Amino acid sequence: MVSARHERIIRAPEWGTSPWLNTPHAISLHSLRGRVVLVDIWEYTCVNCLRTLPYLRQWHQRYANKGLTIIGVHCPEFPFGRERGQIEQAIREQEITWPVLMDNDFTTWEAYANRYWPAKYLIDGDGYIRHQSHGEGGYAAFEQAIQTLLREIDADVTLPPVMQPLRAEDQPGAVCYRPTPELHAGLDRGALGNPQGYAGGMTMLYTLPPPQEQQAGAIYAEGAWQAGMQWLQFVGSTTGLLQVPYEAVDVNAVLTPHVDAVERLIHPEPVAVEIWQDGAPLTDANRGEDVTVDGRLLLDRPRMYHLVRNPGFEAHTLTLRISTKGAAAFSFSFTGCVKPGG
Repeated sequence: MVSARHERIIRAPEWGTSPWLNTPHAISLHSLRGRVVLVDIWEYTCVNCLRTLPYLRQWHQRYANKGLTIIGVHCPEFPFGRERGQIEQAIREQEITWPVLMDNDFTTWEAYANRYWPAKYLIDGDGYIRHQSHGEGGYAAFEQAIQTLLREIDADVTLPPVMQPLRAEDQPGAVCYRPTPELHAGLDRGALGNPQGYAGGMTMLYTLPPPQEQQAGAIYAEGAWQAGMQWLQFVGSTTGLLQVPYEAVDVNAVLTPHVDAVERLIHPEPVAVEIWQDGAPLTDANRGEDVTVDGRLLLDRPRMYHLVRNPGFEAHTLTLRISTKGAAAFSFSFTGCVKPGG
């Protein structure tokens, strides 16, 4: 959703004094006076944040030399999101070339009274918030707002036509269904559907309920698992299962080979997880980008993994088969948009 503020009412606050990445020195908002500034509040495991980045990359390429500066503000949802190395790797992988502030204490988040990942705030050359957007979508309207503010700085600036949608599901005529809501695996907002529930940090031996008793909107476990505040970690010696009934086009999961950062240093080798759907391995027709041709997911670090891409909006049961002690799940997220004619 995009909202426009044609009057200069809200002056943008300065951001916090946290560490900066992708820049040799700290940057103040005041030092950018005279330029249009786009503040992007994001998180590197957030699917909606990652889906907005292609548009940000294009806007940076189109308008950086016309007077636009993008400032990324990374606010971590999970503990590993506070690790500098994780954010630096995400910046490289996502080809982010603008400065990024590590807002680990949420100082900038609070200064902007923000409540969403992602959120974009567009600030004019005098330092006022003139437009803002939360979540995905509204890309053409936001780019038009960028151009409006650039013309306020230089009425003679030459600007390209507003971009066409970068993805088929962003085009006019695309249909967006309501997918299964995001599911969190840990004690905080946990969505565990087993009758035993959580054990408050203690190890619990779970048995899967019968399929007819499983419902979309819950995570079901089998085997020995231990729950933290934000994760469910496999602690068994054989094989553990996580089953997720869902309705969606795409399925993503935030997973890690080990919760503890020291364990990840001691055991840097990837952890293999088998991905099944409806009792069978994934195929070329539904395999996500991070799943190998033999149906495995290789957990190399804590991040979001793309597990499934169905041909359309469909109902299925996803199964993760984990045999390595220490592997953990944080969350599952789902998308529901289908390209025109799909």
